[in-house]
Amino acid sequence: QEQLVECGGGLVQAGDSLRLSCAASGRTFSSYAMGWFRQAPGAERAFVAAISWSGGNTYYADSVKGRFTISLDNAKNTLYLQMNSLKPEDTAVYYCAADFYPNRVISGNAGYWGQGTQVTVSS
Repeated sequence: QEQLVECGGGLVQAGDSLRLSCAASGRTFSSYAMGWFRQAPGAERAFVAAISWSGGNTYYADSVKGRFTISLDNAKNTLYLQMNSLKPEDTAVYYCAADFYPNRVISGNAGYWGQGTQVTVSS
C-alpha cells in the first residue's frame, strides 16, 4: 500500500527553523513529482512548494520564497522542506503530496497525500 508519512513538525518561535520530512513507502516514487501544502485553521489548503522527480525543477509560493527550500532524496524515498525564518503566519498543518504529473501536484490534485504534521510558530 502506497503511503506518505510526514514528520518534523512542532512548536517553535518566530525566526526559528524546522525541517519537515515525508517518507514514501509501498511503491517507487522516484519518478514522481512531490510537493508540500499547508492548511491553517479556517483556511483552505494552500500550495507551498513542489519539486520534479529529478530535483531539477522547484516551485514555491510567493509567501515562502527565500525562506523555504524543498529537496528530494530519491535513494531514501524522502521529501524534505527546510523552513527558515518562520513566521506566525506559517502556522498550519503541513501535508506532502505526490503524483506522476507535476501539474497535479502544484494544483493540489495529487493522487497521494500524507496525513499531515502540525507546525506552530509563536510570536
